[in-house]
Amino acid sequence: MFSAPKPKVTVILANLGTPDAATVPAVRRFLKQFLSDQRVIEIPKPIWQIILNLFILPFRPKRVAHAYAQVWSVDSPMREILFDQVEQVKTRLLQQYSELDLTIVPAMTYGNPGIGPLLQQLSQNPPDHIVLLPLFPQYSATSTAPLYDAFAKWILKQRNLPGLTFIRDYYQHPLFIQALAQSVHDYQAEHGKPEKLLMSFHGIPQPYADKGDPYADRCRVTAALVAQALNLQEHEWAISFQSRFGKQEWVKPYTDALLEQWGREGVQSVQVLSPAFSADCLETLEELAIQNAELFQEAGGGSYAYIPALNSQPQHIDLLTTLLQATLDSLQQTYIR
Repeated sequence: MFSAPKPKVTVILANLGTPDAATVPAVRRFLKQFLSDQRVIEIPKPIWQIILNLFILPFRPKRVAHAYAQVWSVDSPMREILFDQVEQVKTRLLQQYSELDLTIVPAMTYGNPGIGPLLQQLSQNPPDHIVLLPLFPQYSATSTAPLYDAFAKWILKQRNLPGLTFIRDYYQHPLFIQALAQSVHDYQAEHGKPEKLLMSFHGIPQPYADKGDPYADRCRVTAALVAQALNLQEHEWAISFQSRFGKQEWVKPYTDALLEQWGREGVQSVQVLSPAFSADCLETLEELAIQNAELFQEAGGGSYAYIPALNSQPQHIDLLTTLLQATLDSLQQTYIR
């Protein structure tokens, strides 16, 4: 009796990227790839390449490598967490979807494991369907869109194209908001409630938002929903944007400027949450947890604490599996029944 092969489905969990090591050469390679992407830097390419190669890559990698060394363990925190997230999602989904030939893999837009090489591997043994879950809760042309670009370039060279599902973002998904609120509850149950809760998001240049990037608005929705879930009064929380680069105006308020202001005003305690990050990384563990703590306290502020990203917390894995289940249920219906 003929038995049809199981439909092959590949799920990709993708994050931004990280250097291969906390060394100057590795950081230089990573920054060159990252900062050469015109989704990230929209300055005309010929002009930007001069700036990048003459003024940034000769100097910035040394400072960034030192910062990475402060948070590096066996590997980059982001890569370690991404691999663990993939394993946790596998544990939840592989048995549930036994009728599919399901593979769940990690990828990064920049660095390793790279999305480009992964797609080339898939060309050798094409799946029936690919599901891409970018681990950016709030869509931005600077973070999510480069993954779309990688697929667009790959598609042009494929004859046997799979079905494609892209999960754009999940900035207001109830399980996401619940997971963030629960992480704050759990942290405060152990460390107490602060005078201020600051929700700091990675920033983008203001001109990008002016041209239609919805990221900043999505961040504001996330922050308001988390504050609502925590029953916070207006004076008990704020939103801000971090990680500015270059001299142009970025989306405001700026995290460092707001923390310095709070320090001068004598705010006695601050806890910082970063809902734009699905995994702790340099921007959270070094910039938020260390640099900004120093800014706040040197300006006169009191205690300062960083609440870790959702990482591999059970509530976060619940969210990721739920986001994928809707698509996998549909595929199972399409291919099996």
